[in-house]
Amino acid sequence: MCDAFGKVLARASGSEEILLATADLSMNNNVRESWGFFRNRRPDTYGRLVAPFPGESGVFPAIRPGDTPRNRGFHMPAEWEPHDAVWISWPHNELTFPRLADVENACFAFIMAVHASERVEVFVPTAVIHRRVRARLREMGADMTRIVLHTSEYSDVWIRDYGPTFVVNRALRRIAMVRWNFNAWGNKYENQLADGKMPHTMNRRLCLPMFEPGIVLEGGSVDVNGRGTVLTTRACLLNPNRNPSLSADRIEELLKEYLGVEKVIWLNDGIAGDDTDGHVDDIARFVNPSTVVCAYETDIRDENYAALHENYEILRQSSDQDGRPLTVIKLPMPAKVADSEQRYPASYTNFYIGNTVVVVPVFNDPHDAEALRIIQDLFPDRTIAGIDARALVEGCGTFHCATQQQPRV
Repeated sequence: MCDAFGKVLARASGSEEILLATADLSMNNNVRESWGFFRNRRPDTYGRLVAPFPGESGVFPAIRPGDTPRNRGFHMPAEWEPHDAVWISWPHNELTFPRLADVENACFAFIMAVHASERVEVFVPTAVIHRRVRARLREMGADMTRIVLHTSEYSDVWIRDYGPTFVVNRALRRIAMVRWNFNAWGNKYENQLADGKMPHTMNRRLCLPMFEPGIVLEGGSVDVNGRGTVLTTRACLLNPNRNPSLSADRIEELLKEYLGVEKVIWLNDGIAGDDTDGHVDDIARFVNPSTVVCAYETDIRDENYAALHENYEILRQSSDQDGRPLTVIKLPMPAKVADSEQRYPASYTNFYIGNTVVVVPVFNDPHDAEALRIIQDLFPDRTIAGIDARALVEGCGTFHCATQQQPRV
């Protein structure tokens, strides 16, 4: 007996018997339009997956040369819009995380915080880790029907950056993905270049249409309001270690085509210790279509002071896709998180917005409580979960960097 994906649920012996098995019906959400054999089965469930485009017949037509999400009616939704799932890659690299056990504890806490309201898809690198993670989650009382573990090779946890960007066509209830080129943040980490294959690994499970713009970009370098505006930084996207042959105007055109936006707001520098060259998810985030939270440093002696003040002023003078001024909310910065060799990019803006919860990194810092209060005020309909990220940030990222939401359509 198999489920819809060919997974064997139960095997019969040589004698006559009745087979009993439990199937995870939530996984039916992963059935995709290219699977034509479902067309005449459960039409109320699967019919929309094979519904034709207006004026076309059959299943979702193939992506053709020159197609972009924008000209096919897709856009990147805001993170607070409904999710079907969140994808993470389990930490295992001790070069990245000297305190690996503490990082694992943070990931367990993340899963427990979000899995009741959105499915959690977890990559694990080996069968041994697969069994250990599953056993621990069961001990913690997790609903294992809401958690799916996939064994696959990868180097590190930063799926926001090497994973795909999901885009949606709400009118047609379609989802697709954009696969950016990944060069390990400007070819800084040769051992992580292979993680650029992960969009294809994910798509072997999802079977989604895939757009490929052919430029280097990481998911943490952009943040959208879902209505037509994207935040990004010059320090990252215009860095010659990404796309040296492309002008700022050309990159802006590509953002509009592949994210489905109308307006690009360019901030300048990122925060100290950020090895991504200035990802926007460490400095400013949309929290609704017209409001941005902005990391803000009040200590004039701090090395982040000038850059964060400059970004704040840019946002105060910016407008959205319709020309309306943005509301800009200051979010405090934690005190310097560092070891004897380097400062880490600790920032409260690296939160993850789930369906019913916002997971916020905290650092055992006096500013933790203020940051949690501000974020709670901005998301009154969601629970705010502050999770200790001191070990996680030693890898130069926290919860937003280590997640990728899959929207619901």
